[in-house]
Amino acid sequence: MIKFFLMVNKQGQTRLSKYYEHVDISKRTLLETEVIKSCLSRSNEQCSFIEYKDFKLIYRQYAALFIVVGVNDTENEMAIYEFIHNFVEVLDEYFSRVSELDIMFNLDKVHIILDEMVLNGCIVETNRARILAPLLILDKMSES
Repeated sequence: MIKFFLMVNKQGQTRLSKYYEHVDISKRTLLETEVIKSCLSRSNEQCSFIEYKDFKLIYRQYAALFIVVGVNDTENEMAIYEFIHNFVEVLDEYFSRVSELDIMFNLDKVHIILDEMVLNGCIVETNRARILAPLLILDKMSES
């Protein structure tokens, strides 16, 4: 099960965070700081899976953005690794070459995409057309 989902830039600034388990606000900042530091300090040659406290971190770097997913011990690391890639492909399809600025200025749309893919910490949808369908309907409604 996914515990949290983070998008972070190379400077360590959180661009998106979504928690699927309750974590106090005061503990979130500490958790994010430690998680980001442990991922950013690793080299490209090192594995993208990290054992951290009572869960695993799976991360992937895309240009200046890191996507970090915290999961419990029973989750398949490769499945989450591919899920991260699928998420970025969906973002690329919607924004046509997604950038950090797209995420910052369209955070609501990024949350909609993530919510279509993950429900209560479980991956429920991976089909790009189905994920983007509600967003495209919203776009059509806002145009008219």
